[in-house]
Amino acid sequence: MVEHWKPMLTMAGLVIPLNIINYTLLTYMPTYLETKIGLDSDKSLIVILVGELVMMALLPWCGHYSDIVGRRRMWWFSMIGLFVFAVPMYWLMGQNFVGALVGFAVLGLLYLPQLSTISATFPAMFPAHVRFAGFAVTYNVFTAAFGGTAAPINEAVVGSTGFLEFPAVYMMLACVIGMVALLYLKETAG
Repeated sequence: MVEHWKPMLTMAGLVIPLNIINYTLLTYMPTYLETKIGLDSDKSLIVILVGELVMMALLPWCGHYSDIVGRRRMWWFSMIGLFVFAVPMYWLMGQNFVGALVGFAVLGLLYLPQLSTISATFPAMFPAHVRFAGFAVTYNVFTAAFGGTAAPINEAVVGSTGFLEFPAVYMMLACVIGMVALLYLKETAG
């Protein structure tokens, strides 16, 4: 595995935003909606559920589309879109229930190109003889380190600063890491 550090670093740079975005949207979002606009827990979970249902419906289409246009393009679209729209969509979600539905849907749809391509992109980054180990070690270590800590980091920063939109900024920072990693990702489509 030592000689495959480059694809491991590249994959780590993609796993970091994948998980920070995932856990920020799905784990921290109800807290944000309950705090920012006073949604009760049932309505905040409805926002998440509706967004996830839309994402599930579009997941196969998005994966198929990545076979046509390529994984890198899908990831670039996602990273740039989330970087640009994270703060505006958090602002929109902080207005009311309808804004929360729309804002979460936009962020979820922008996240979908990453989510729909990980099972095709990540394993293909490694030669066959180390594919399982390279993928498993990198994915799990960086998911635990960054995905597992996303919600507590968001809560800690928001709690100490009162800056409720910090999770959007955190997602933006994660996207910057992802964009740097994308510079080293070889296309795996085809």
